[in-house]
Amino acid sequence: MKIATWNINGVKARIETALAWLREASPDIVGLQEIKTVDEGFPTSAFEDLGYNVAVHGQKGFNGVALLSKLPFDEVNRGLPGDPTDEQSRFIEGVFSVPSGALRVVSLYLPNGNPIGTEKFTYKLAWMERFRNWAAQRLLLEEPMVLAGDYNVIPEPRDAKDPSLWLDDALYQPESRAAFRAIETLGLTDALRATTDAGDLYTFWDYQAGAFQKNNGIRIDHLLLSPQAADRLKGVGIDKYVRGWEKPSDHVPIHVELDL
Repeated sequence: MKIATWNINGVKARIETALAWLREASPDIVGLQEIKTVDEGFPTSAFEDLGYNVAVHGQKGFNGVALLSKLPFDEVNRGLPGDPTDEQSRFIEGVFSVPSGALRVVSLYLPNGNPIGTEKFTYKLAWMERFRNWAAQRLLLEEPMVLAGDYNVIPEPRDAKDPSLWLDDALYQPESRAAFRAIETLGLTDALRATTDAGDLYTFWDYQAGAFQKNNGIRIDHLLLSPQAADRLKGVGIDKYVRGWEKPSDHVPIHVELDL
């Protein structure tokens, strides 16, 4: 099975790009982030026409996440538990039946956190702590689980072309990186880093200053795997070529292949 994640940066603006990629890559399950629409505005029928079941947790104008799946949903949960006052749509979880049992896939859009020193950075760290608590409970189920999304965290210096450009950014703060490591150390595997130690592997290039042409990118879109998913990992790929298409997102899809 191929499971992918992609920050689409506006699903209505990128619908033709998204459909072209889905036809070409044919992933079984996709987590989308930053769909920037309410549920009713999501172009569900366009994805259903390609054979996907659709679950959406949208928000007007910004944020918003979705799951597309060739498998039917057994269960869908919207919103990260732990803070009933949080109205931002950043988390959706789907459960699916596969031959080995249950498969759990999350599409998440972790807060950016900029500028640091404001309530936005505080919210980012609090969200990460809530996510860690949630993941710790889900890991007790001992199921294949893929936590896929835009984490808005650059984990290591090799995950940026020029780390010095990010020293004052929330994505690269010691607190952000430590929180990401704390999530990993629950027993989760960074799928890409389980397959390669190479640098120059990025998932985001800014629209400004010819960043893509210079490969001045960062790796902030991640797929974290439970032990039961990591044991079934067959490969990881970054579809960098999509960034060169017309009207691209500033992120590209990244996917895992699991033997389920």
